[in-house]
Amino acid sequence: MNRQEVGTLGEKLAQKFLKRKGYRILETGFRCREGEIDIIARQKDYLVFIEVRTKSNLNFGTPEESITQSKKKKLIASALAYINAHQKVPSLWRIDVVAIEIDTKGKAKRIELIENAIGQD
Repeated sequence: MNRQEVGTLGEKLAQKFLKRKGYRILETGFRCREGEIDIIARQKDYLVFIEVRTKSNLNFGTPEESITQSKKKKLIASALAYINAHQKVPSLWRIDVVAIEIDTKGKAKRIELIENAIGQD
């Protein structure tokens, strides 16, 4: 599997996983000038922006370790752009990360949800 296929598979796995956890998916692949958000969902009173990181090997660290400071800033800016462009969104929001490790056959070995993974400071 190439990188794009791994990423697409990871996003599909993440959506199923999040739905089972009670998240209501509102949008996927939101793009704006500031960047991209993989999944936007509602979970209880929160608007949740979700970054999905999928890896097929751990040679360069875990999926969650691959989020750079630059990516964190882009995620926050993209979340704010979404909030500013949409009316009637919850005032409470956060950025979660779904870290996924898959084997060579594309089966999930690990799916982990990290709530509020990226602070808004």
